[in-house]
Amino acid sequence: MKKAQLIAISVAGGAALLAGYFATSMMPEPQAPIVQKQEVDSIPVLVAGADIAVGQIVNEGNFRWVSWPREAASRGYITNENGAGEKRKRELSGSVARFALLNGEPITPQKLIKAGQGGVLAAILPGGMRAISTKIDPKTAAGSLILPNDHVDVILIRRMRGKSGTEEIVSDTMFRNVRIIAIGQQIETKEGKKAADGAATTATLELTPRQAEMMALANAMGEITLSLRSVADLSSDPQASGGMDFNKKSGSAVRVLRYGAKSRVYGVN
Repeated sequence: MKKAQLIAISVAGGAALLAGYFATSMMPEPQAPIVQKQEVDSIPVLVAGADIAVGQIVNEGNFRWVSWPREAASRGYITNENGAGEKRKRELSGSVARFALLNGEPITPQKLIKAGQGGVLAAILPGGMRAISTKIDPKTAAGSLILPNDHVDVILIRRMRGKSGTEEIVSDTMFRNVRIIAIGQQIETKEGKKAADGAATTATLELTPRQAEMMALANAMGEITLSLRSVADLSSDPQASGGMDFNKKSGSAVRVLRYGAKSRVYGVN
């Protein structure tokens, strides 16, 4: 390559570098982002310091204070303005949890019950309802797969004498859509638990006072079987408020012969 060409290329390269330098120096420097801080009016609210199970006895170590937007704080929340909430926090020590509480969930007096105000079962039982137990085993409780808070139909299987004088086995659907409060001593479904205690011999049901009377009579008359319901049926079939009438004549019920056993379903819904 000739000397003249080399000089021309060098001059052109130097001109390009010089132009780039001037162009860069003329560009404005980027400005730092402006951060605006907005103060939120907050208030200390008492929350669960860790997960709390149903029936657990709590103390001050189970609670903690967190900042909560004042507008979002419900009237039922326990707040700590000017340190006044510390006294209420101490008063809650020794209470029993009526419901399962998650870590960080606000504490309200309705979720806890003080010792001496009733047992755990009485604390979680809705107003106006009764708890009554019935004997179960794997074959009468869906193979021990029924858990607390499941809903079931209650079926009574009993022996009775027919018009011809022969003994018949009759099944009666007593109640539909009844909530299970406890299986044995288990009143809450543990995380990851897919079945109830197989050794449990009782199921505690949530019934109305009238239903509780009928259930007590049925326990003495025959064998109780619990039929597990789908969660899809809970809202479409509300719990029956009545109960089967044991004094009804057999002709007033619908009888269906199934595999040699007569079934009668009373209109309890």
